[in-house]
Amino acid sequence: MSARSSDGDVVRLTRDGDIATVILNRPEKLNTITLALWQRLGEVIRRLDGDKSVRCIVIRGAGTKAFSPGADIGEFNQTRSSTKKATAYGKVMHPTLAAIRECRHPTVAMIHGLCVGGGLEIATMCDLRIAGSSARLGLPINRIAVIAAYPELAVLVDLVGRATVLEILLEARIYSAAEAHSKGLLTRVVADDVLEEEAYATARRIADGAPLSNQWHKKASLRLLDPKPITRAEYLAGFATCDSEDYREGYEAFLAKRKPRFRGR
Repeated sequence: MSARSSDGDVVRLTRDGDIATVILNRPEKLNTITLALWQRLGEVIRRLDGDKSVRCIVIRGAGTKAFSPGADIGEFNQTRSSTKKATAYGKVMHPTLAAIRECRHPTVAMIHGLCVGGGLEIATMCDLRIAGSSARLGLPINRIAVIAAYPELAVLVDLVGRATVLEILLEARIYSAAEAHSKGLLTRVVADDVLEEEAYATARRIADGAPLSNQWHKKASLRLLDPKPITRAEYLAGFATCDSEDYREGYEAFLAKRKPRFRGR
């Protein structure tokens, strides 16, 4: 993949046209997540959210051994050793997780190797999760008396249901990719040697779609998790894209039997 690099620290950002790749970049530590990484990841995702030239974001770990095994426990004495410190930690971590989940652009987690704890939570915030067959996933956080706070639990319960979340958290097992897929944690499992190819082919299919449609479907699917009834104004807002250039381009390209050129407006 031809790309240019920036943000060459704990999080790297590369671009290949309209597809952005966000890399958890601590390969010497298997991409364990420090407070600085949480902070930087949030900054990068929020910046991409405001970039209208982006059509899809792939999130992955550096190297070949892990997406991320979770938090860097070595820094807990400094960052999470008391209620006060843990609360401050959450004020960085949870907005970053929300930024991934609520990003206007579709997101794809490309998962190889270990994807555990906070690494799995990052992946579950993505719209799609594609893993290599040797990936291992889990949330064994009760082994160190850590809890998943409400923002993390809410997404997990929505994704796989309360019973499965309790199984994952109470037993604290590490699952194979196949079992994780059967529980709903993964969208797709492919052979390790085609993981990158499949992840970027997926991103390309997404990026080739109309961005206004993709953004609407993301936003609307999240809104449906809110128990409040859909208002008349919200219902009508769904038809606003019919006045867009992309809507006209879409059906005209179909009739002309050519590939549409969407501009996101």
